[in-house]
Amino acid sequence: MISKIEHTTGNYTINLNQAIDISIPLIDKKSQVKCFYAPDFKIEAVIAGDFIGDTQQGGLLNFKNIFLNPHGNGTHTECVGHIAKKWYSINQCLKQFFFLTELITVEPILLENGDRVILKEQIIPLLEGKIREAVVIRTLPNPKNKLTFNYSGTNPIYLHHEAATFLVDQNIQHLLIDLPSVDREEDEGALLAHKAFWQYPSDRIRTNCTISELIFVPNEVKDGCYMLNLQIISLEMDVSPSKPLLYKILESTEKS
Repeated sequence: MISKIEHTTGNYTINLNQAIDISIPLIDKKSQVKCFYAPDFKIEAVIAGDFIGDTQQGGLLNFKNIFLNPHGNGTHTECVGHIAKKWYSINQCLKQFFFLTELITVEPILLENGDRVILKEQIIPLLEGKIREAVVIRTLPNPKNKLTFNYSGTNPIYLHHEAATFLVDQNIQHLLIDLPSVDREEDEGALLAHKAFWQYPSDRIRTNCTISELIFVPNEVKDGCYMLNLQIISLEMDVSPSKPLLYKILESTEKS
């Protein structure tokens, strides 16, 4: 289904039947991607007396509970409520769902201390001069085991806080990354990239902006401009499991 989207920067044509799903599914297996020592994602049938909420166990229907840590299991989208003392909900902060987006691929820099970091200098030539509302960052190497990897205790790649500040300067409102966090796994609570992106604490906190982590962009998807549909569930919490979709731009007419 071909759709024309009117945007502040121009008009864009996409095919809504050709979404590129860059989320990692939640699955009740040990191979579920996880981080920060979160408990495993689980799906369990409700059992009460003779009632069994699982048709494969002889029940009449499926009626199950799920056990989930959104920050630690699978693709998720978070708002400033993740770090703020004041309560903020992702369901209240995210009110628009289609965004003009740039997909970029970056190989992190290895520091002397062994950290692998995405630096501002790497992002500048990929984004400068482009008017985008969101950016999707794919890191190299990009093996498929990102779909099932347990990042806990591995000191994963992270985003330097100066790079996050540059994204703010570029008016990027939504940051999506294939890492468990934009910050270092163990940083003594500094949370420098989170704070820089949300401008927290300050009198200009970016409450309408989001960070999505643990995405996965297949290698065959080329860098460039896309339309992003960022889907969450109606959850009054600082974070929600999410399903970001990319759509290729078939035609575009930019406004002068």
